[in-house]
Amino acid sequence: MLLNASCKWRINVLTLPVSRVRSMSQDFYFLLMPGFSAIGFISAIEPLRVANRFRGELYRWHVLSADGGAVLASNGMSVNADAALEPLSKGATLLVVAGFEPLKFATPALEHWLRRLDSEGVTLGAIDTGSFVLAEAGLLDGYRLTLHWEAIDAFKESYPLLSVTQELFEIDRRRITSAGGTASIDLMLDLISQAHGPELAIQVSEQFVLGRIRPRKDHQRMEVASRYGVRNKKLVQVIGEMEQHSEPPLSTLQLAESIKVTRRQLERLFRLHLNDTPSNFYLRLRLEKAQQLLRQTDMSVLEVSIACGFESPSYFTRSYRAKFARCPREDRLQPQKV
Repeated sequence: MLLNASCKWRINVLTLPVSRVRSMSQDFYFLLMPGFSAIGFISAIEPLRVANRFRGELYRWHVLSADGGAVLASNGMSVNADAALEPLSKGATLLVVAGFEPLKFATPALEHWLRRLDSEGVTLGAIDTGSFVLAEAGLLDGYRLTLHWEAIDAFKESYPLLSVTQELFEIDRRRITSAGGTASIDLMLDLISQAHGPELAIQVSEQFVLGRIRPRKDHQRMEVASRYGVRNKKLVQVIGEMEQHSEPPLSTLQLAESIKVTRRQLERLFRLHLNDTPSNFYLRLRLEKAQQLLRQTDMSVLEVSIACGFESPSYFTRSYRAKFARCPREDRLQPQKV
């Protein structure tokens, strides 16, 4: 690994020599989109490398980019590609790896190439927000999929007819999607287990000092209780209701009835455990969702305000400015942080 003049990490991801690969080797191709998630990408490759260490050359991996050149990750790391958009063998798997602004570089030529691969029998998948690219190409219709939790609301707004889950990963026929981050490890361990048995998957897992192999239905995020530091079961339940219902938002009375308490009892719970009111807490959740939509979609400010349960655009703008110290339009122009 070399540090180049611009002080960014540059790495070469080396593929295995063809002469050493047995006929049973499975090919994985990773299409890196500019700004891709480095941890999601590396977490997908490393299990393949370790599996090969134990069982010989079971897997080959190849890095692609739109033009065949190096691609910059969101953390500043530059990864050299092996090739540009090329024909792939029928039994291959292609995973689109993206991060912030996944559709910024999704050209018609790229989408056409993906559709052609699908018609040729290539298994298609995505890591992190790569699902946006497949969806835009019309390649996720009728399939179950997942992506990073932070982008799920934006994805649902853009593709309301698609079947989105909050699982760590999804494998649905010739579609494979991962939430990104370390969930890519869990995805690959599952694929290794299916192809070569659970014993090998356990061996690989232990090399990463993992306490356990997470099934796909594990939670992407910490449970509500851990995120907010609360243990009261009714309070945990009502926060879950808030997170699921931002448009239209539920009234405080409806929230209270959902956990079978009075409105006054609900207000007492929030004051005791969170030093807040239900309405203020709920408003904060909706504003955080609005910020995600502004940064991750091309929805107008009006559309975002409606999607987050604000009937009045002026009230939305005032509330947004009070929380984030800038108006919604200004926040849309803020550069994404790594």
